[in-house]
Amino acid sequence: MNDSDTIAAIATAPGAGGIGIIRISGADAQNILRIIFRQKSGKSITEFEDRHFYYGNAINSDFGLIDECMAVYMKAPRSYTREDVAEIHCHGGMIPLRYILDEVIKCGARLANPGEFTKRAFLNGRIDLTQAEAVMDMISAKTEQAAELSALQMEGKLGEYISALKDRLLDIAAQIEASVDYPDEMPDEDSRDYVCLSVKDVREKVKELLNTYDYGKILSQGLKVAITGKPNVGKSSLLNALLKNNRAIVTPIPGTTRDVLEEMLNVKGVLIKISDAAGIRETSDIVESMGIERAKKNIDEADVVIMVCDAASPIDEEDMEIFRIIGNKRSIFVFNKIDLGDIAKEGDLLIFGGEMLFLKASIKNNTGVKDIEDAIAELVYSEKVKHKGDVVIVNARHKQALAEALKSLDDSILALNQGFPIDMVSIDIREALDAMNTITGESAGDELIDRIFSKFCLGK
Repeated sequence: MNDSDTIAAIATAPGAGGIGIIRISGADAQNILRIIFRQKSGKSITEFEDRHFYYGNAINSDFGLIDECMAVYMKAPRSYTREDVAEIHCHGGMIPLRYILDEVIKCGARLANPGEFTKRAFLNGRIDLTQAEAVMDMISAKTEQAAELSALQMEGKLGEYISALKDRLLDIAAQIEASVDYPDEMPDEDSRDYVCLSVKDVREKVKELLNTYDYGKILSQGLKVAITGKPNVGKSSLLNALLKNNRAIVTPIPGTTRDVLEEMLNVKGVLIKISDAAGIRETSDIVESMGIERAKKNIDEADVVIMVCDAASPIDEEDMEIFRIIGNKRSIFVFNKIDLGDIAKEGDLLIFGGEMLFLKASIKNNTGVKDIEDAIAELVYSEKVKHKGDVVIVNARHKQALAEALKSLDDSILALNQGFPIDMVSIDIREALDAMNTITGESAGDELIDRIFSKFCLGK
């Protein structure tokens, strides 16, 4: 496979639509467009004017007209890939799109691999690797918040922030080399103090950025919320109320829910993966026991647990056992059925500690449901977890690289404090630089790059 080949793919989602786009990138893009496209006026085109749309027909060499369309040519380097790019905008059905793509392939292009257009944009220096990954994040964004984070990263905010940190580390490395090469001009103790303070400053910024991952992951991938409690306390009713849809079966018979039901909803711009599982209790029913084990696993995997209890009954040992299972997870405790009474007391549960919020509700009467929604959103947007800046990491690969950089910086600070020769510290500095270079792509190997772009969709 040659990265200089002319590639082509359908760039729009499959299915019927008003417009469908075939994208072509490479040295033969204009020539292929010239073969396939005919202006409605009948006027021949020897050279397409850069960035001008033309109205006409896509032509098949065997049977003539394929579809009425628009065509545009974008001359390198002012294009998405920094290569010559041509696009044919036809009607959005799969038949005309495939016919036109087949004709493009006949004319000498090859079918693009997933993400190959964006990969070429990266390899040709138009974007860094963080911006390339943000393209896929934008395509898969399910909330406004996730799209906003992706847009910031596509603008290069993360890459700029990482580059600024790398520049600081390069300055530190230069300071070390100067102190080694010209010891008479720069006293060793002053140099060591300067390097140590500078490394600590960069380390704090790396740590701050690393700490944004949990928040970024929630906004991009969603907050996993598990509903739990004893049987027949209103767990399934709460799921239905939050979804505003009768997704779960609700009956007065305990043990109705046997498996984990998981649904997605948008709460104040946050994607919520909310799940309802079997009520937790002692039982001899084999099937129900299997459901209870899944419910316990569901609690363990959740970011937040909503514990539902019967407000009209005293807290009992079964409630206590569920709280032991929840442990120190962030929790919202809902006293449901207040329309039937208000006997259960918060004080009985406070002995377990943890981050608990206590609310009262009558889910049957839709009382307190909005308070529950607000509480979920507050857990995300609270000052304790929200990053106030524009730069937030959402990618597990970035998290791993920053963690490696942080360790190397910690090692360099330790070496400085223990009196190691200052030139040996530069090894740890270089390792931190290498780790951050993998984020923006300067030192990312071919295997990593191929793996990243293989996750993209065709045509992007």
